[in-house]
Amino acid sequence: MHRRKKLKIVIILIALAAAVLFGAGYYIVKTYTVSTVYVEGNVHYTEDEIKAIVMDGALGNNSLYLSLKYKNRGIEGVPFVDVMDVSILAPDTVKITVYEKVLTGYVQYMGTYLYFDKDGYVVESSSVKTEGVPQIVGLAFDHVVVGEALPVDDPEVFRNVLNVTKLLGKYDLASEKIFFQSSGDITVYFGDVKVALGNDSATLEDKLMLLPELLPSLEGRKGTLQMENYSEGGGRYIFKPEN
Repeated sequence: MHRRKKLKIVIILIALAAAVLFGAGYYIVKTYTVSTVYVEGNVHYTEDEIKAIVMDGALGNNSLYLSLKYKNRGIEGVPFVDVMDVSILAPDTVKITVYEKVLTGYVQYMGTYLYFDKDGYVVESSSVKTEGVPQIVGLAFDHVVVGEALPVDDPEVFRNVLNVTKLLGKYDLASEKIFFQSSGDITVYFGDVKVALGNDSATLEDKLMLLPELLPSLEGRKGTLQMENYSEGGGRYIFKPEN
């Protein structure tokens, strides 16, 4: 009889413990289920894509789980992203901050797009072209290693690439392709319009700052805007159409 009483007490305790655990689990799931997600810093990925990466797995929508999973460490190994930090703002709210790699341009090599930074280091190799990053042509190299600089004859060209892309951004100019010739001459492509800028770095900005006004008048046309000899206060530029 005494043994039965002990067994009954044990069963009751187990049932109480199970009830407590179930209740705690239910509370955690209900209270810490994420309903609001803020995403900032993303350019190459949509908010939904970022959420899918961070909130992966069975408990991916639980803020308590996310706070433990990403405590003191971000998410690495995502193409075009240096790191992603996850902040818990409230039991049902998280913020994902994306720090993307700074891409200066890309080159095509053996059917892939190779994206490089301001120093010419290849940071990503992808089969998908990313909008907003210009193609750089005219660079000669015979092999590529991700994580290493493109083996061009004159690494100084990367400083020129950075200078041109920064000025394009400064004047809200979106060019899909930039041609750097071995002579130093630079040609920037805007659809069917090519802008020949020459090789004088001192007058480069003077030329580019005119383009926001000139390009709209050339929309729908095909040809080359020759600005090689233009400088502020002197020189000329002409548009040479192509048939």
